[in-house]
Amino acid sequence: MSGGRASTLFAIIGYGACSSLMLIVNKVAVNLLPAPSFVLLLQFFCSWFVVKACGLCGCVDVDEFEWRKLLAFLPVSLAFLAAVFANMKTLQFANVETFVVFRASTPLTISICDWLCLGRELPVLRSTICLISLLCGAAAYVATDAQFHVSGYVWVGVWYVIFCFDQLYIKHAVDTVEVRSNWARVFYTNFWASIVAGGVAGATEPDILRSFVWSYASGGALALSCLLGVAMSYFAFLCRSQISATHFTVIGNICKVLTVLINVCIWDKHATPTGLGFLMLCLLAAFLYKPSPLRADSQPPTEPEKEPLVEPSEGVADESDQAGVELQASAPKAAPR
Repeated sequence: MSGGRASTLFAIIGYGACSSLMLIVNKVAVNLLPAPSFVLLLQFFCSWFVVKACGLCGCVDVDEFEWRKLLAFLPVSLAFLAAVFANMKTLQFANVETFVVFRASTPLTISICDWLCLGRELPVLRSTICLISLLCGAAAYVATDAQFHVSGYVWVGVWYVIFCFDQLYIKHAVDTVEVRSNWARVFYTNFWASIVAGGVAGATEPDILRSFVWSYASGGALALSCLLGVAMSYFAFLCRSQISATHFTVIGNICKVLTVLINVCIWDKHATPTGLGFLMLCLLAAFLYKPSPLRADSQPPTEPEKEPLVEPSEGVADESDQAGVELQASAPKAAPR
């Protein structure tokens, strides 16, 4: 396996593991500490503070605090927080299973936006069938294992638009804002997010925090969610930098399927064999999905090859082709005796 493919696989597996576990860990943390805004604040704060502290210690390579880069990542944080807020409002009017169905339809929309805005090819027939199968598998699971219920279509529509924008804009920012390492993206994005989340937590949850009685269980769950938040942020940006927005959305949907399977294993909600079969269909569709490449007119320009200063001697290999070094002028041939 080449280094590039190994790096991409590492990013996908890391993001998939963190994303699949994050919802479960957050569910436990919020049950033990009923202050979701404060939990988010601690996750954002730890993500940028730990990264910057490790950078100062020389453990990781993190960009210096630069206003130009900080301002470039402000829209990224706002788009992410808007998607989180719309997600919470949507779940007030629709159950989780209904939300999964709407989310499963987003790759179809984002694949078209990828073509329109980010220079990707449209999905080939195989990939289109996989995206439709992913949607149908999620819808069939909900139809057999849960009640499809939604009463606030406006908020569902708002979430849908914000989510698609979030996936596309963050991919654009990751590709265009130059940073020394992926840790810088984690630092800048979570720095802004912690400021906004701090204001929300301070305005909505001070009474809860003042009256809350801490325990080892609540502290441990909060610490685990913060640790997972750092890893989640790192792998999410690493994954976005190496695959398309559509492919990233497909992986995100599969993470939700894995979350449902984990939920079935550890909670008292048991899926029917038919429902599990439809979840397996979703996993198969994601496995067979083939990402769309960049269009020819969107490929990065290649540098023209430099012409050698001196033609290589006949019968002698061109050293610049083998070692990538510059040709030196050949010494003049000795005159024949």
